[in-house]
Amino acid sequence: MVPLLGFLLLLFLGLCWYRIAGKAGFQPWLGLLMLVPVVNLGFLAWFAFTDWPIHRHPGED
Repeated sequence: MVPLLGFLLLLFLGLCWYRIAGKAGFQPWLGLLMLVPVVNLGFLAWFAFTDWPIHRHPGED
């Protein structure tokens, strides 16, 4: 029973990060990097401090 709950929680968290990354304007699959140990720390820092594409105005590059 416990492994099933752990798997469902992992699935739910993966879906949440997938949606968050997509809504920020990035490729949604980047959010799945949060499920990879150690990589998730680097991704979280990058995600927090980078400019999000959703906030860019048309014509800016």
